[in-house]
Order: sequence, then structure tokens, then C-alpha cells
Amino acid sequence: MKTITTTQELADFCTQAQNCAYVTVDTEFLRERSYYSKLCLIQLALPGKAIEDAVLVDPLVNGLSLDPLYELFKNENVVKVFHAARQDIEIFYVDAKVIPKPLFDTQLAAMVCGFGEQVGYETLVRKIAKQSLDKSSRFTDWSRRPLTEAQKTYALADVTHLRQIYEFLDAKLKQNGRARWVHEELAILTNPETYTVRPHDAWQRIKTRSNSPRFLATVRSLAEFRETYAQQRNIPRNRVYKDDALIELASSKPAGHDDLKRSRLLLREARKGEIAEGIIAAVQKAQNLPKEDLPSAPSEEEKLQVNPALADLLRVLLKSKTETMGVAAKLIAATSELDAIAAGKRDLPSLSGWRREAFGEDALRLCKGEIALIANGKLVKTIPVPSGAR
Repeated sequence: MKTITTTQELADFCTQAQNCAYVTVDTEFLRERSYYSKLCLIQLALPGKAIEDAVLVDPLVNGLSLDPLYELFKNENVVKVFHAARQDIEIFYVDAKVIPKPLFDTQLAAMVCGFGEQVGYETLVRKIAKQSLDKSSRFTDWSRRPLTEAQKTYALADVTHLRQIYEFLDAKLKQNGRARWVHEELAILTNPETYTVRPHDAWQRIKTRSNSPRFLATVRSLAEFRETYAQQRNIPRNRVYKDDALIELASSKPAGHDDLKRSRLLLREARKGEIAEGIIAAVQKAQNLPKEDLPSAPSEEEKLQVNPALADLLRVLLKSKTETMGVAAKLIAATSELDAIAAGKRDLPSLSGWRREAFGEDALRLCKGEIALIANGKLVKTIPVPSGAR
């Protein structure tokens, strides 16, 4: 198996790939000790079955530029095939602001083609390629060199079997007419906003029990400082301070170093130096905000007046639809969304795009009393309700 270690070797391979219909791509990375993923290995394979058409790229080699690969990613005549692409794409976007297009994600395609929810690569290899994977190198430090032959074999299998999986799923989507469904889902993965983290908005991921505007302002300020500090130093945000410590700080509102010493949850390293100064400044900033600049609680679902019987019928309808179509139910609608439909909300993902076609139209008709559900043996079907019977 070939390992590319020079820019020229990578350019030669990418030139060859420019003339192919698709290229399969995967990465190995580490993120446990950093804010951003550390790219450790790239795997690429061209169409066909030959092992010679698959390569490893070592981005840790000094002097190796990934520019030829990024040019390939921009070539819209070559489909870039990934499995569960989000983390891989984030690496390339953070490094070079490049998002591979056109993109094909075999995990998304498999969910649309009846392989279940969040289906793993190993499952697709077993079911489609009829092969098994050696999992012995799954939990390994990909930053260490040299790589063992076992590691290389494991890594390369992530793109060699992917060729057969892609061709199978691509044909399946053309056969069942659902390629457009996958294309709609891929719009999220190809949107730069998916990979853009704004420190000022980081507080919205934190669960709080209090909706006091001043308390939320302090949470926001502390979260913004933590995110900025973690990004600038490329360390995990929890290494600065964890969420429970952040909530404690927002409640106690420390005004100085003596106050920080009384914290139960704050890491020892955070009670001094730049982090301690940042905490005190963040708290002070929140306390000085005028009332008109205070945040309100992140938008939550208002108290829904759910019709429980209708919600149950929607669950039955969704189960019937997904079993008939062979589509993962959670890909169409979560349970909370069915409750929202039963409560009268209509601005929902399941009522737009391909989901409306697959489920939403009948869900709305069921809510209006235009259709009913009947059991026909093991199947549940819809029947129209005469207008006089509504």
C-alpha cells in the first residue's frame, strides 16, 4: 500500500482523480487534547477494486501541502464520497475554508435506503460489501509514527469498501427516486455555518435552570470568554472550565480572586492567571450591561397544548410510513415534533421538503380529519374520510 509523503505525489494522485467519476475519502484525527481536530491521516481511493488505486496521505510530514487535494475537492465533476462526513469536512473547512463538492454521504444515503438510523460503516461493509473489518486498530493514536502495517490496513479499508457501498447506494437512490432527499440533507453538511462556532453564541448550548436575564447575561459572558480562550490556545473548552463550574460562577458572580478560591467546581488551574482574570472580567462585563442588552432564554417550545390522541395517531402514521418506505423514522421526525404537529405548529422540518412528501402531507390531512387509519393485517393504511363524516 502506498503512503504519500510529498506534495508532488499528492498532486499526481489528484490529477488522476480529476478524471474519475468519484473519489472516496476518510480521515483519522485526534481531538481529545485540542479544540480543533488534529489531522493525522487522509485515505483516498479511486473507482475500481484494485488496492493500488487507494492511498494513504500523511499530513504530518514536514513540507507536505494539501493544496492539490483542495483543488480536487473544488472540482464539481468529481463526487467526493464520505461516510458520516461532518467531522471530516470540519477539519478541511477549518484548515482551508474548503468544503468538498459535490458531496455524497453514505450514512445519510443508507438511512434513506432502509439501513436504519445512524448506520455505522462496519454495518454497511458487512451488509453491502459482504466483508468484515479488523477492528483492532480502532482506538489508536494516529499521531504516532511510524504507523504499523495493521494501522495502515485498517485505515485503507475505510475507503476501499466505501467504493462498493457508494455504487450500491447511488444505484439504489436512482432506482427509488430518492436522490433528491439525500441532496436536501447534504445542504446542511455543505453549509459553512455548520462549521462556524461564534463565541458570543456559545452560551445557547448550556442548560440552565434559571431564566433570569442578568443570570443569563453572566452565563453568556463566561461562555464567550471560555470559547475564545479555548479557540485561541487550541485546547478543549472543558480544560478551561466545565459547564457545571460555569453555572456555579454565574450564580456566585465572583468579584475577585478570593471569591474564586471558594468555588467547589472550578479547576485549580483556573483560579489563577489568565483564566481567573478572564472569569472576573466576564462576570463584571455581565453585571455592567444595561437592561436593554440583557439576553432572554434561548427560544424554547412554548407550552404546547398537545392533543394526546392525535399525537398517538401521528406516531402510528409515521411508523407505518417508515416501514413501508424503508426510511429511518428519526430522519423524518422526532417524537417532540409529532407532539408539536398535534398542538398545531406548522413551521417544522417534517412539514417541508422531501419530508412533507414522504410524511407531512398525510400528517396534515390526518390533523384535519381528511384521512383515517385502518389496520389491514399487519399493515396500517390511510383511507379518505368523506366530507360529510368529518
